[in-house]
Amino acid sequence: MAHILTAVAGHTTDVVPITRALISVSDKTGIIEFAQFLASKNVHILSTGGTAKTIREAGIPVMDVSEYTGAVECLDGRVKTLHPKVHGGLLGVRGNPQHEQEMKDQGIEKIDMTILNLYPFQQTVASGASFEQCIENIDIGGPSMLRSTAKNHAFTTIVTSPDQYAQVQKCMEENNGGTTLSLRRKLAAKAFALSAAYDSSIATWFSEQEGLRDEGDKPVVTRVYKPEVTLKYGCNPHQKPAQILSRLNSKLPFDIKNGTPGYINLLDAANAWQLVLELKQATGLAAAASFKHVSPAGAAVAVPLTDVECAAYEVKTEEAAALTPVALAYLRARNADPMCSFGDFCAVSDEVDEDTAKILKKEVSDGIVAPSYTTKALEILQAKKGGKFIILQATPDYDAGEFEYREVYGMAFSQKRNTVVIGKEHMQKVVTSKKELSEEAMRDLILASICLKYTQSNSVGFAKDGMMVGVGAGQQSRVDCVKLAGRKVATWYLRQHPKVLALPFKEGVKRQDRVNARVRYIEGDFTKEEKTRWEEQFATVPEPLTSQEKDDFLQKATGVAISSDAFFPFRDSIDHASKLGVSFVAQPGGSVQDNEVTEACDEYGMAMAFTEVRLFHH
Repeated sequence: MAHILTAVAGHTTDVVPITRALISVSDKTGIIEFAQFLASKNVHILSTGGTAKTIREAGIPVMDVSEYTGAVECLDGRVKTLHPKVHGGLLGVRGNPQHEQEMKDQGIEKIDMTILNLYPFQQTVASGASFEQCIENIDIGGPSMLRSTAKNHAFTTIVTSPDQYAQVQKCMEENNGGTTLSLRRKLAAKAFALSAAYDSSIATWFSEQEGLRDEGDKPVVTRVYKPEVTLKYGCNPHQKPAQILSRLNSKLPFDIKNGTPGYINLLDAANAWQLVLELKQATGLAAAASFKHVSPAGAAVAVPLTDVECAAYEVKTEEAAALTPVALAYLRARNADPMCSFGDFCAVSDEVDEDTAKILKKEVSDGIVAPSYTTKALEILQAKKGGKFIILQATPDYDAGEFEYREVYGMAFSQKRNTVVIGKEHMQKVVTSKKELSEEAMRDLILASICLKYTQSNSVGFAKDGMMVGVGAGQQSRVDCVKLAGRKVATWYLRQHPKVLALPFKEGVKRQDRVNARVRYIEGDFTKEEKTRWEEQFATVPEPLTSQEKDDFLQKATGVAISSDAFFPFRDSIDHASKLGVSFVAQPGGSVQDNEVTEACDEYGMAMAFTEVRLFHH
């Protein structure tokens, strides 16, 4: 077992006057102004190389570290500050008689503050520099001074970023040229986090270099996160504290423009945003998604509405014809399953315009993520929910990294991100007798498949006319996914039945109550008490929609596309899908029952493509 050191005693005080500071920065943002402030407080400034030159040219008194140590900078600048007179000045414990005497004997002066930032190693790697150049940009002296200063924070102040200058300056102004122990501890914590992240990036880069890893060698993975947003709670109110963190030196994927997002809101936003981006990439059409509890209630692309759809979605035909593509996409996504979309979090692929904002204004929704917003749209949305509507703006060109990590029950899971974008190339292997896939069928199969990529597995989805019309998520049995989604498909179709469209609602019945009442009319399985309350919403009590009327109407269904996130293990899913107008099927294939499933598709006249890509999502 390693020997554990005992604490070194000294005289600790809250406010430590700054009398000498060492400055060595590669990022010179704000350094002249900060050095001028230090000089105004009679702080003796030590510096190195280019930093000393910059400070001196600004007319600020500065001593080169080499003059102080009596040792010249050497080895192409690799050795500048690695000297006992530097690290002794940083690590000496104030008020400790032994330390004080040794410092006096060695001519070591106390250094009360270090201002530094590290060589830009990550930026060098990102630039595509050679192996040798990357090695040269591994900082040695900087991290050494950082750790020495941070370790001795009871007496010394470590400053590692230009955005800390104002905070340090304010503290010194308020404390007669000194820093407080509270500030020194906070800055030390940030410094150690920076050091950990810096070494982590170096270790990760090294482990990825060809020829540097033995067969079977698994390098240690270190991940460093920066707290960004404190959340009210996690998944549930008792799960406190909770927060969102960014990867160090990386932004969050969204900027919060309005409202206070919660844990589940942000999970929905992350998944919904990826979905609409991929839909836009794959189809070239404006796309939208409506999410609830990390699965889509609906998703769609911009395809014009029929007159019957306009009536079912309560939008005037002339208004629908004038809608912008992004507004049209969201109108479709929201109306796939309007009961499940109640209180959704939505995403759109294109700038939110006034048309889209007006649709959102009248819906019960928690928030939206989009690439941008027009001034008028932002004004409308910021007024929604008493100013609490969540508005997120996506970070342009955000890089999520090649790998993703998750902790569950103390275990860390790592995998390559699922970067496959389903497109036309995945619909080429048509294995049924019917081979033709129209452009519309291709579009709907792609839509359904991309939707399932962001749906909790097992999952199956139905699409028609550029919108999801049924999503079956999170079932252990695939045929149960089909039945769950199929029930939603039937409801979507039957919302367009003449008797449903003609329901005589009383004046003043709210929009969502009308939505719910239509669905319950279609389902028809009222309790006595429920039916009494339901009937109160109508000017005259509607005649029931009979089972025969439903069956007759559903017989007209055709041209529906179905996709599955994994193979159909049996033909039962196809048998059930045939009752819902399915004409086109996409699935990965790979089951021992593929032939049986293909034969079922042939019997029903369906065209089926094997995508050869499984899309499980958990």
